[in-house]
Amino acid sequence: MNYATRVVDLKKIYHLKGETVHALRGITFDVPEGDYVSIMGTSGSGKSTLLNMLGCLDRPSFGQVVLGGKDTSKLNDDELSFLRASRVGFVFQAYNLIQQLTVIENIEVPLFYRGFVTAADHRRARELAKMVGLGDRLGHRPTQLSGGQQQRVAVARSLINNPDYILADEPTGNLDSRTTEEILALFETLNNDGRTIILVTHEDDVSHHAKRAIRLMDGLIQEDRQVEERRSTKGRSSMDTSALNLA
Repeated sequence: MNYATRVVDLKKIYHLKGETVHALRGITFDVPEGDYVSIMGTSGSGKSTLLNMLGCLDRPSFGQVVLGGKDTSKLNDDELSFLRASRVGFVFQAYNLIQQLTVIENIEVPLFYRGFVTAADHRRARELAKMVGLGDRLGHRPTQLSGGQQQRVAVARSLINNPDYILADEPTGNLDSRTTEEILALFETLNNDGRTIILVTHEDDVSHHAKRAIRLMDGLIQEDRQVEERRSTKGRSSMDTSALNLA
């Protein structure tokens, strides 16, 4: 079996104002390619810290995160940045769009870090915008979009580098129930197309859309189970996923 990521005895310790905080206390799990995993837990359970480790945004104190066959603990900062940019797509609760940029420009932002954007990149960005239902909003700025539309831009942006898997941090936290279903429909379509998705949420309803649920408590895995009564959004997304494999 091929794995998108493997986590082995992962520990993270912070030293804050003379106090030692054990955010992660020894976590081990695998995420096979094509899986759709929700990570749940109350505030302080360690889920955000874990997400930072999985996304190469922070380094563990002990243990390993193996991403795409590479042990991230052995990579320098430049190698981590390249791995993060080429293998991982991020979707955040607050969208993290740049207000001065248009929809198409926001989708292309990850490409700027490599120093150039090709004509093929422009085509891919337009196709991704169309795929998430914003083909007629390319010149709009974030202030001209609804929350759901902004999150759709964020989803398209996460795909521009054709990543192996998507990390989503409370992606529906700022959305109403109807828009939440629309975004979850996007994720389901992407997963059905082969994308590995790891989604952090505190909402049981959202978690039930995943194939598997990992629940954290006090920096440890309390539960890791398959979702038996999975809620499907089938039929609610009309995405044309041909854009995912553009050169």
